[in-house]
Amino acid sequence: MKKLYGVITAMTTPFDENGKVDLEAVRDQTNFLIEKGVHCLYPCGTTGEMYSMSPEEREQIAETVVKTAGHRVTVFIHVGAMKQEETIRLAQHAVKIGADGVGVVTPSYFTVNEQAMVKYYQEVCSTLPEDFPVYVYVIPQLAHNDITPETMEKICAVCPNVVGVKYSYADVNRMLQYTRVKSGEFSVVFGPDHMFLPALVSGCDGTVSGCSGPMPELFVEVYEQYLAGNLEAAQEAQKKATELCWLMKCGADMSIFKTILTYRGVNGGHMKKPLLDLSEEEQKKLLSQIKAYL
Repeated sequence: MKKLYGVITAMTTPFDENGKVDLEAVRDQTNFLIEKGVHCLYPCGTTGEMYSMSPEEREQIAETVVKTAGHRVTVFIHVGAMKQEETIRLAQHAVKIGADGVGVVTPSYFTVNEQAMVKYYQEVCSTLPEDFPVYVYVIPQLAHNDITPETMEKICAVCPNVVGVKYSYADVNRMLQYTRVKSGEFSVVFGPDHMFLPALVSGCDGTVSGCSGPMPELFVEVYEQYLAGNLEAAQEAQKKATELCWLMKCGADMSIFKTILTYRGVNGGHMKKPLLDLSEEEQKKLLSQIKAYL
């Protein structure tokens, strides 16, 4: 089964002024990222404002990215939703359109115990082909629910198509524990992209990076230099990439990503209300700082 690796860009969703998805901008963003050398695409996740969209909108984006990518890179669709039946619908749609796999965030907002968590993934995964890869998406600071390594082992025991975890919390101890799931055969991709190189050295397969969306080059360089064994060059690239992450608030405000994308010639679009775009003054300040990295 395919797995995520390298620079896995968590794509933003470009909305027009009326809050409608701009599919032409989605196509442009997809091509931009592939041309800049990212290895995998991950649309409709947190960075993509997933919970602000209808299932129909998410399906349109998924289909647009898969079709535009045309097997040039690996594409995993994030399909986790507030309702289990919606998660299953989106996951089955991802299979139908030819995506390489899916990510499924934990149930959100309401507290879920271990039994319910295992059952949730078992029921979702059982509706998919056994050879269709699934990443469990753990982001407890936003989703409220966490998954311990012990619970992850139980999920894997009943879900043969769960191949890894997208872990988006900056807990290095937990990250290391995940790398030991399934006797070390479990794929771990780390969300905090300012720690990309340390994650690689620790046994992770890559980073799911929002910051690589508007500024992919340095993150790609980190990975390529690491693979080539040029650790000093990888460290230098990571240092600059980390500065970029801090400048972009480590993905806490997606309007930053959209502003930079637009500046670089790709229509980043608007935020979906109630989230707001950057003010004109904020944009000017940001772009004056970004220029040094281009």
